[in-house]
Amino acid sequence: MKKGILTVVLSVLLSGLTAYGIVKSTAPAQSEAQQVVYSPDGQTVRTVNLSLSDYPDFTYAAENAVEAVVYVKVTVKSQQQQQYIDPFFRFFFGDEGMGGGRERQGSGSGVIIRPDGYIVTNNHVVSNATKIEVTLNNNKTYEATVIGTDPATDVALIKIDASGLPVVQFADSDKLRLGEWVLAIGSPLGEELRSTITAGIVSAKGRSMPNYDGEFKIESFIQTDAAVNPGNSGGALVNKEGELVGINTAIVSTTGSYTGYSFAVPSNIVKKVVSDLIDFGSVKRAMLGITGGTITEELAKKLNLSSPEGVYVSEIVKGAAADKAGIKAEDVILSIDGTKTATMPELQAKVNSYHPGDKASVQVFRGGKTMDVQVEFTDGSVKDGTVSSDGTVAFYGAQLKAVENGVLIVSAGNGKVARAGGEDGFIIRYVNDQKVSKPQDVIDIAKKSKRSIFIEGVTANGRPGYFGFGKDE
Repeated sequence: MKKGILTVVLSVLLSGLTAYGIVKSTAPAQSEAQQVVYSPDGQTVRTVNLSLSDYPDFTYAAENAVEAVVYVKVTVKSQQQQQYIDPFFRFFFGDEGMGGGRERQGSGSGVIIRPDGYIVTNNHVVSNATKIEVTLNNNKTYEATVIGTDPATDVALIKIDASGLPVVQFADSDKLRLGEWVLAIGSPLGEELRSTITAGIVSAKGRSMPNYDGEFKIESFIQTDAAVNPGNSGGALVNKEGELVGINTAIVSTTGSYTGYSFAVPSNIVKKVVSDLIDFGSVKRAMLGITGGTITEELAKKLNLSSPEGVYVSEIVKGAAADKAGIKAEDVILSIDGTKTATMPELQAKVNSYHPGDKASVQVFRGGKTMDVQVEFTDGSVKDGTVSSDGTVAFYGAQLKAVENGVLIVSAGNGKVARAGGEDGFIIRYVNDQKVSKPQDVIDIAKKSKRSIFIEGVTANGRPGYFGFGKDE
């Protein structure tokens, strides 16, 4: 019966294509069909024999990977209720706990990457959480602790006290191909739909999305049409072999629910970030030191490029890796160590795979010729006092800006300010008992401090607050 059904389906599909003059089909056997693909001028391009084996079987990938995907429940501090949340990530929280209580509940997903309890999820899932609970596919629940987070890639690493856990192996996300089948595994819409599996294809690679909060982001997302909804955030995107190719992170939607577009952080980025968090406690980010953008067709013609691919270098950071290697403004970066960098997100993703001090061969187009230059990456960490393009000022991992009644923490980041209790939306009024009105005041007072920095101000919900940390912690 199943073979008959397959033959009917193939006949319908192929006859539809035949109507457009593209495919001509025959049926050599009940479980097989043959298609002839023609070019627009009517010439035969190829003949393809279709059979049951041509249709993907996801059972192995699904049954194995689902065991390593967990449900993550978090309790979040109440003052975050008034915090601005990037609309692409807002779907994580859903409607649970959004009332006027002191705390609210949120949920997401995570992926076990080591049998001793290390779990990767999204930064926005566990950000500012006071309590994290992880429920495995076998219904066992554990309390988790945060090992480290990386807001720039929206990756976080948490750990539970367990051993012998099932894991998902990392795949090389650079080898993903457009049209390749993938599965999204997670807990959409809360605990009731835990361990849900959906299928789709890779729709695009190297995607970036608008950034509304002004923070630095590394975005080279995998776009898929696998259905992802609130609660899938932090879950697994796996290939047909059940290997991890990405961590589901965001959707683009006007309704808050899935409308056909979902995005995942590539596994190569995730692997590097979590490795750094385990080995160093923070991400060691390499920096090339350029400002630039993706090549347009008009610019490609002006530069005599054969195709509009590559990253146009508009500025060079003095003393950074690109400057020392001899890369110049108006150069076009085509690849790094043989990996094409057709867009700025792809370039960012590739650079992010290196550590400070690593060396790479960068292919550059200049004056009608291509050349290879050797680059030694520098440290990409932002120094205190550095002014970003959005006007915010760096301070112990946070981003500050002046407001009418003090200095606003635009982003607490992932440094000492955040670890000491500083939060987005906190207004700093005093540092070490001295009143401040601009970010430079905060930095100057902190520099003069011999041992510790004590900050007083107002929380995002208007309550008095304070926190402190040692300079040499």
